[in-house]
Amino acid sequence: INRSVWLSAVVLGANDAILSTASIAIGVAAGSDTREVIILATLAGVVAGALSMTASKFVSLSSQTDIEKAEIAREKIEIEEMPKLELLELAGIYEQRGLKKETALQVAKEFTEKDALAAHVKDELGILKNRRIKPIQTAMASGAAFLIGGSLPLLITIFLPEKNMEYTLYGSAIFSLIILGIISAKTGGSNIWKAIIRIT
Repeated sequence: INRSVWLSAVVLGANDAILSTASIAIGVAAGSDTREVIILATLAGVVAGALSMTASKFVSLSSQTDIEKAEIAREKIEIEEMPKLELLELAGIYEQRGLKKETALQVAKEFTEKDALAAHVKDELGILKNRRIKPIQTAMASGAAFLIGGSLPLLITIFLPEKNMEYTLYGSAIFSLIILGIISAKTGGSNIWKAIIRIT
């Protein structure tokens, strides 16, 4: 569960980098015979994409974190102002999950006595402690993944022959996506072929 937040950010960054950087390189390579122009355009795509990915990921995750914090603050006030009503609400949640009414109420009481806010945050709001997002770290991971993913098309524009470069870029992009699929499947413990097909 902890790994899934990072994995999604890294896969998004690398996947976006491979597609967008290779697309820029293919487009410029198809319309230009000058290697310097192709390299410069691809490099600009990598740098701009990494910055954009990092910034947009940070902004979106920060907004999500702000919403979660606001929900938790609101729940804290409700627990302080309406403790009995909140206790019954918690018991109702456990009852819906299959506990008998008396058992659900007893469980709700015990959780409330231990840490009422933690119980409501987890079971009413559905915010798990180990799924709390760290916007800066996740955004940096996504940006770094973009840089790594975008480096392969860039290396191709620097070192491989200019003739038919766009086709080399096509092939390398598909190969990179397959590798990314394998890595994400291995890291997440999911089916490798399903991950490869989905990503490519």
